[in-house]
Amino acid sequence: MTEPDGPARASAGLDPGLLARAAALAADGRRLLGLAGPPGAGKSTLAAEVVGALGDRAVLVPMDGFHLAQAELERLGRADRKGAPDTFDAVGFVALLARLRAQGPGDPVVYAPRFDRHLEEPIAGAIGVPAAVPLVVVEGNYLLHDEGAWAGVGPLLDDAWYLDLPDEVRVARLVARHVAHGRTPDAAREWVLRSDEANARQVERGRDRAGMVVPMG
Repeated sequence: MTEPDGPARASAGLDPGLLARAAALAADGRRLLGLAGPPGAGKSTLAAEVVGALGDRAVLVPMDGFHLAQAELERLGRADRKGAPDTFDAVGFVALLARLRAQGPGDPVVYAPRFDRHLEEPIAGAIGVPAAVPLVVVEGNYLLHDEGAWAGVGPLLDDAWYLDLPDEVRVARLVARHVAHGRTPDAAREWVLRSDEANARQVERGRDRAGMVVPMG
């Protein structure tokens, strides 16, 4: 871990320009950096690299912690398209971001949920955000979405990056991910082409609202 006042250290795969941009945000009080992009674009990997490089100056809060529970998705009839915008608690997500922006010196820790990919369920109170941490890195599909409650996310971000990866690479990654979590190759590909790619088309609509586009290929 890097000390709060120490230099940032890029991992082998982290572009120095991206790290410098994130480090500048971390130098000036509480800031929120959003990493958006379609499923499989590499958001969680890049977010982890940024946070790892900044050490105690940054914490990662993924949007996926606001997935609705599986039982609720089934009750609502949305389980077959898990990952679509209306399968998240967008209002709760916006409320958390507002709390994080308002968190000041001496305020108590704010707790955020995370999503457990093995359980396929959100876990409440899993990520603690101390007031002393200047940069909160937020990653997720719909940070730049402009419909419903999602429209409230963008104004709470101090900077937003859109991660761009060729579709064929993303799809292959997603299929491999679903297979690793228990689906057969055929079932994984069916889910990706039907559900994940439908979500990707919605995510792409927010590209022009990003502060910068990061090529990931």
